[in-house]
Amino acid sequence: MMQEWFRQAKLGIFIHYGIYAVGDVSESWSFHNGNISYEDYMKQCEGFTASRYNPGKWAELFKKAGAQYVVMTSKHHDGMALFDTKYSDLSVVKKTPASRDLVKEYMDAMSEAGLKVGIYYSLIDWSDSRYRSIYPEGLKKEECLGDIYGSPAGGVEDYGKWEEFLEFNKDQLKELMTGYKTVDLLWFDGDWERSAAQWKMPEFREYLHTLNPNVVLNSRMQGYGDYETPEQGIPLYGPEGEWEFCTTINDSWGYRPSDNAYKTSGQIVRMFCDCITLGGRMLLDVGPKEDGTLDERQEKVLLDLGDWIRDHAEAVYGTVRGLSYQQFLGGSTLSADNRTIYLFVYDKPVEALCVKGIKTPVKRVSVLHSREEVKFTYTGALPWSGIPGTLWIWAGDMELHPFATVLKVELEGEITYNLGHGEVVTSND
Repeated sequence: MMQEWFRQAKLGIFIHYGIYAVGDVSESWSFHNGNISYEDYMKQCEGFTASRYNPGKWAELFKKAGAQYVVMTSKHHDGMALFDTKYSDLSVVKKTPASRDLVKEYMDAMSEAGLKVGIYYSLIDWSDSRYRSIYPEGLKKEECLGDIYGSPAGGVEDYGKWEEFLEFNKDQLKELMTGYKTVDLLWFDGDWERSAAQWKMPEFREYLHTLNPNVVLNSRMQGYGDYETPEQGIPLYGPEGEWEFCTTINDSWGYRPSDNAYKTSGQIVRMFCDCITLGGRMLLDVGPKEDGTLDERQEKVLLDLGDWIRDHAEAVYGTVRGLSYQQFLGGSTLSADNRTIYLFVYDKPVEALCVKGIKTPVKRVSVLHSREEVKFTYTGALPWSGIPGTLWIWAGDMELHPFATVLKVELEGEITYNLGHGEVVTSND
């Protein structure tokens, strides 16, 4: 159920942690796609120690990054739980040298730091034969090649086993939602391999609300979630309703020592600005090493993002979706009272920046991080016919921020537009 804290949130941290951090392979998909055998994948349990796991330090870092919530894997598609579950032998508590309930420590640390707590849970389980007990709805037997769709063993469907698997998921989620601190958000994954009817999604959603009526549910529930979750590719237009863009710092969700394709801090700041411009939020992923520490390159990006957010907090927190890209060729947000526009400038202006279609007169323009005042003029205004003209901000000599410069445009009243097809007054609805 959608909550106001999520509507107001701008940044979350995603954590993909598991036995896949031991080797140089992707989480779960590496054996599913045949890059490694299942047996070799599971041998990684022997090297998973969590010997330096300290989620309290994570929480401190995430708060410095400017995050309001965190989501960590409790179980990926490999079925290996990071918590002490009584419904399966596959857990880091029972199968690895770590021998600890990592989810409990994570939830305690985030909760104590004042961060909202999210749990990632894979609906699919490629280690559980009961999951492979039925075919995906609408697919014929000959279309299910190998185990790529979780095909039934021997091709014979067993709906009794499938019902057992659904109960297994519910039992583990009950453990997570009643045996620890409050779960504020559930981040499901893997819904695509079965239909809403096969998952019994309406009943499943109702069941989750019996455990916590206020839990926020992501979209990967075959249409029964609370918000959309575009992944890796930034949307050109913001999805309807609430949404969250999840992305990696490099090219991998979990830690892979060979993946050195790290995005720069400037790129991450730009992507973050794009999200809040379109009325969404970013869920930025980190992949801890097997011992529980983060690569220093990941830490640097988080700290740089946090520094930028602190320098521009009023343009981030408490703001709403910004101008369209037709009005301003860059990112932007609006203050909650609709009297201030924050323009995100990613490159050094050659001369002036232009803003179109704003009827409300501008009172003042300044550089947010330096408080430097910037000159502005208008061209093409026809006040008697309601045409506002083009606002020109002479920003060629302004002091630039290393990542993205924010211009604070203060208006004389609440913002109104003339977009060529009538007036629109923004609201916070």
